Amino acid sequence: MEDIVQTLTIYAIPVIFAITLHEAAHGYVARHFGDPTAWQLGRITLNPVKHVDPVGTLLAPALILLFSKGAFIFGWAKPVPVDFNRLRKPKQDMLWVAAAGPGANLAMALGWGLLLKLAVVMPQTVYSLPLAEMARAGIMVNGVLMLLNLLPLPPLDGGRIAVSLLPPGLSWRFAQIERYGFVILIVLLFTGVLSGILTPLLRQFLFFIKALFSL
Repeated sequence: MEDIVQTLTIYAIPVIFAITLHEAAHGYVARHFGDPTAWQLGRITLNPVKHVDPVGTLLAPALILLFSKGAFIFGWAKPVPVDFNRLRKPKQDMLWVAAAGPGANLAMALGWGLLLKLAVVMPQTVYSLPLAEMARAGIMVNGVLMLLNLLPLPPLDGGRIAVSLLPPGLSWRFAQIERYGFVILIVLLFTGVLSGILTPLLRQFLFFIKALFSL
């Protein structure tokens, strides 16, 4: 029981911010390109409370994290509403709105990497080890969410990026997958296919972070 509480404590802050700031980034970039929907609803904020979904942000990540023994994590926040028709160039701007979420996760992973470096090189205190463990969790959580969301499957961000880049006729047909996207994702998750795709990519990403910060 103590190990479970410790794991949840270490992962709580990285998970909440990784998921919620991912969504806030979508709203911020959408406003930049002409859609103020998320801003009008108060969703462009760094306040995690505005984005937390009790099941997707708290319960699901905790259960998956525990049942996978820390090997995998998956979760979601309340989606930030984006009206793509209000973007100045809907098909082109969709790419940047979609890429903002994974971009935010990359930025947070780099931030946690820097924090881990500081925890390692600075004089050791009683907080050094917990801080280092939380930073490692932050790198992994953001790496998983970034890579997961870049998969070319609507409604994931990678799917929307693909829709933006494909020729008009093909992009419309590809976008129709979105109605089945979540079901496909769940099947891939529970059959182990998703883990098989993400694990080698995550391994390379973690290697990149370690090399970048000489960890």
